[in-house]
Amino acid sequence: MSDNAATPVHAGRVPLTATRAVSVFGISVVGFMTANLVPVMIVALTGELGLTATGAGTLMTASLLACAASCLATSRWTARSGRYVVARAGLALTGLGFGAAAFVPSVPVVVAGVVLGGLGAGGAVSAGGAALGALRNPDRASGISGFTNRAIVSVVLFVVPVLGAGMGSAFGLLAGLALAALFTTGWLPDRPAPETAPGPGGSAAAPVVASRSTTAAGIGLLVCFALWALSEDSLWAVAATMGADQAGLDETGMGLVLSLSTLGGLAASALVGLAGPRLGRTVPLAAALVAGAALKFLAGTVTDPGWYMVVVIAWNTLYMLSFIYIVAVAAALDPSGKWSAPVLGVYLVGSSFAPVFGTSVSAAAGYPALGAVLAGMTCALLVPLVLISRHSVRTEATAARTTPEVEFPQAAIA
Repeated sequence: MSDNAATPVHAGRVPLTATRAVSVFGISVVGFMTANLVPVMIVALTGELGLTATGAGTLMTASLLACAASCLATSRWTARSGRYVVARAGLALTGLGFGAAAFVPSVPVVVAGVVLGGLGAGGAVSAGGAALGALRNPDRASGISGFTNRAIVSVVLFVVPVLGAGMGSAFGLLAGLALAALFTTGWLPDRPAPETAPGPGGSAAAPVVASRSTTAAGIGLLVCFALWALSEDSLWAVAATMGADQAGLDETGMGLVLSLSTLGGLAASALVGLAGPRLGRTVPLAAALVAGAALKFLAGTVTDPGWYMVVVIAWNTLYMLSFIYIVAVAAALDPSGKWSAPVLGVYLVGSSFAPVFGTSVSAAAGYPALGAVLAGMTCALLVPLVLISRHSVRTEATAARTTPEVEFPQAAIA
């Protein structure tokens, strides 16, 4: 379809075009990239800068917590009128902070730069998440977003070792990506016009106010997502040591697990992106959570290295599937991005405490107990997440019925 063709869209949400895809997904990926690059950043901090492993880990934890705090602090602003300001300021601060860390070999500068870079990244995550809510078809948009994230992270994780896992590559590459994304902020979709409903007696339409049930669903989703992140990333934090201690998995095997897990995540996100609403939302989410809980339990008990690899790869694939659908639920609850803006921030909060939780439980009670605890957490979260997902489907359907369609002169790609 040409760029001049008129496409009917809902006034509340807009279609996914090429420019919007580059902006929304690119900004979100750059904002969340810090979490994905933690291992290579720690290598750079310990190898080139000379920090201890504990010191490097503490610094990256501070950066991630700064990212989460910044995301949550700006989420209401990005859901209203400030997503462009927050996106530009966040990306600029990310580029400045990580750029300084990459090219100024001074411990105080690096510490300040890494923390400031995390603060800026949180703003990018918030702005990108809010913009995701403005797109039509949250399931497909979230699937494409997840696929883009995995694909770009895979490329970056391949490039950094090739360049040498030093400060310039680990932090400089991210700074460059942030500055590149800065030029796409003008393509972010704006906050949709508020939904309206006819007034009494045929009077002028009045804005539709979010119901208490939707607000409760949004708050519940954020809480559940943080706890789910804790359970998922706790297993990932000990996956290598558990594989070595319990299943006799060597470094080569673990490297294969990492590679195939990435491919599994790409396949899962591509499936959701291509299928869009045809698979539904609640049933696939429930199935992924149930199967994920079973695989977490098995990961704590299996002793054969081959089967351990199969279990962890399958669990990682289903993790990505669940992640995408939970983000889609957040986007579907409100087109302004009220819930999709902070959703990745609360994920980072839960993820930040996962290493200490996973290692503490496994050290105190053993790997089988850890698997049982994490599986139990997922099962406990299953019911509220399924109920919230069903509510998001009803909310989205109601908005589609009450929001008029308008002509929008852009090429839709989804």
